[in-house]
Parts: sequence; structure tokens; C-alpha cells
Amino acid sequence: SGEPHRLLPSDLDVVFIASYTQASPIAYALGRLYGKAGTRTVIGGPHATAFPVDCLRFFDIVVKECDETLIGEILAGHVDPGSLVSSGRPFADVPTVEERMPEIRASAFFRGKRRSLSTIPMLASVGCPYRCNFCSDWDRTYHDLPIDRLAADLRYVARHLPGNCIMFHDPNFAVSFDRVFGVLEELPPAERPRYMMESSLSVLRPDRMRRLRETNCVLVAPGVESWTDYSNKAGVGRTAGIEKVERVVEHFHRLSENVPYVQANFMFGLDSDRGDDPTELTKRFMDRTPFVWPAINIPVPFGGTPLYDELLAGDRILRAMPFGFYYAPYLVTTLQNYDPVTYYGQLVGLFAHAASPSMLRRRILSTPHRTIKFIHSARTAGIRATMNACRRIHDLLRSDAQFRAFHEGRSDALPGFYDHMYDRMLKQYAPLLSRADRVPNLDRTPDSGQVRGHGSPA
Repeated sequence: SGEPHRLLPSDLDVVFIASYTQASPIAYALGRLYGKAGTRTVIGGPHATAFPVDCLRFFDIVVKECDETLIGEILAGHVDPGSLVSSGRPFADVPTVEERMPEIRASAFFRGKRRSLSTIPMLASVGCPYRCNFCSDWDRTYHDLPIDRLAADLRYVARHLPGNCIMFHDPNFAVSFDRVFGVLEELPPAERPRYMMESSLSVLRPDRMRRLRETNCVLVAPGVESWTDYSNKAGVGRTAGIEKVERVVEHFHRLSENVPYVQANFMFGLDSDRGDDPTELTKRFMDRTPFVWPAINIPVPFGGTPLYDELLAGDRILRAMPFGFYYAPYLVTTLQNYDPVTYYGQLVGLFAHAASPSMLRRRILSTPHRTIKFIHSARTAGIRATMNACRRIHDLLRSDAQFRAFHEGRSDALPGFYDHMYDRMLKQYAPLLSRADRVPNLDRTPDSGQVRGHGSPA
């Protein structure tokens, strides 16, 4: 509808909003809108966990870890406005697919009707066994959710949602590989739902790949991240540079023999990146694996991560940049080994290589699947749009001294380009957030005078 508040009743006593940082402008505007109407406002989700103090500017209550007991306390009025609260317990369970069907119909179906491309969101585990400094799950202990719940959900999807695909949103799927795949294999082969997942190459060993095909895995998205760092996730020990490229290429070739659609996730702009090598090695990887979709990400300092703490201490976070720009193609930090003009020039070249007509032809020829051919074409159009956005920023960096000063960390004056983009994000909600509202509070610990609620204070 373009007006999220019209999707809810107008006489709410309490409204709960969960948001990613990228969507925080809309979340803040809704918090302001409902707050003016006298509704008690509560925010949770990844953004509230990362930047709770900033959220307190727009919401009555900010929730980090949450469970049913804490929600009950909030609804009963036992948590005071101005509170930052947490259940004090890590997330350990999730309602079944059957219990979540009203929400799934509203969010995943088209106008409430199931379509062949509708995906069913599920979790089999939480936390992550790795300690990547940029990841919001870096300090969350990995553990499987109840295995009987996973089995029940798979049976429900097979019987009541046949033909639909499951999307496992685990940060790192099937670390307990045999345990999880034993459940996937319990269903008869003809009844096994298609599924998509994100995992690491170290988990997806060659001796396990056949089981991916047999359990109907249709998409896997391992994180390569860097050609110099995070090699433990790629299962290549301390190998780096061109040798790592060759070993990862071989691994992806084996994956593609068992999974129809394969994606590789990369980061560019880490402190270990310097010169042309990171982009040239990624281009080499693309040339050797045209059947792999390359997802190229810019490092983002989310609150609570070691990357955030390091960059904040080094005064390398652009303090005036609104949280709504904490995603690619926007750079919200200063980089250790690249000035912004050089960095965006490298990004443009990387995206241009990924989206070139010759690369698209090779991708389409590399697959017999008509649907995947279409997906490659659609995603190539998307990456060209990202490339054009990077090119526009690159042009501004070269032509606008104030814009360049902002990105070099020499000015805290937010360029008009970003104010204009922020207004476009908010559309009709733009008047609800002033220019001062858009400047983030990067603190993560509330002032001592702020009221703490019941439950476990965060």
C-alpha cells in the first residue's frame, strides 16, 4: 500500500515493530507516528540490538533478547517508558510453520495466495561457530533448535505446502551436518521440499555434497568473504591469494554438480584489502565460475560487533550518516587502505565485470534450468543498477569537494545527496523526522538517568 500504518488497526494500545538497520528510517517514522497518537511503542529485532540507544529517541521501549514472558510483561504494563530491556536469555525456540501460517500468508504469499515462488522461512539453528568481526552473530553460541520441531515443520510443508521452497535463515546452516541431514532424509524422496540455505565451505565438504542433491537443495550461498581473511570458513587453512582462489574455484565446481544455484558472498573494503588484488582476484573467480552468482558487500559496522568497536574507537565511522544507509552501495566508514575515490572506482570495475553482457551470456549458457536463466538475467539488471549507483557516488566524490570531505571524515555536514535519498526512503513519512532526527546516536549504553524496565535490564 505504501503506507504501512494503514495495514494495522488505528486504535492500538501497544505496537511492536521489528526492523533491520536498513529499514530503520521507516521504523523510526512509524514509532513517531504511533507515539503521537498515544500508542505505546516497542521496537525489537536486529536494529534494536545493534543500536538500542538511538532507538530510545523514537520508541517507548527497546527490546534486545526477547521471549514470551517479556512480551507478557510489556503488555501488562510492567515495563516503563524509556526502558531498554532484555529477557536475558538467548533465543532458543521458534513457533512451528503451522503456528506461523497467518504471518507467512501475509508476508510470503501474494495477496494471501500461495504461488510457486512463495518461500517458507524457517530456522534450524541460531548463532554461529565462527567469530567474523563484522558479523552480528559473532558472540552468539551456535546451537541447533529442537530437532523434533524441524522434523514436524518439514512434514507440514510437504503435506500442506507442496511445491513451495523453504528458505533456511540460519546464519550458518547444518553445522551439525549429520544430525540435520538425518532429519531432511527422513521424508520419502518424492515428498522432500526444495530448500535454500547459507553455509560455509568448511561445512560443505566434498563427501557431503551428494546429500545436498538427494535432499533437494536448490540454492546454497557460502561466504568466501575475502581472499586474505576468514579462510577457516572456506576450509582452506591459512591459504590466501591466488592459491585460495584456485581451491575455492574447485570447491564451487563440485558444489554446482549437486546444487542448481550457487552464490558466493564477498566483502570488499576490509582492512586487509589493499591495491588491485582483491578486485582482480574476485574477477578471476568470476571468470572461472560463471555459474556462481557473486554477491559483493561493503563492510558495515553494526553495533555490538568487534568491527564497530574498532572503527568507532578509531573515529572511522561517519557520524552524521543516517542508519538508513548502512548497506551497499553506501560507504559509512573511512577505509584503511583506500581513499573513497579509489574505492568506488574499484567497486564500479568489479560490478561492471559481474554485469557485463559476456558474463551474462556465460551464466545463461552454464545452466540448463530456464528459471535460473531468468534469475541470472534479473539479478544482472539489479547489479547494473548498483553499479550505476556506485558510479554516481564516484562522480560526486570527484566533482564535489564537500561530498569528498564528508567521505574522507573531514566534515560532519551530511551532503544534500543523502538528505534527498533519505526523503525518498521515507516518502510521505519524511516530515516526521527532522534533520536532527537523522543524525544517529552511536552510543550503545544508555545514560545512567534512563529508566530501566522489569525483566532483565539490557
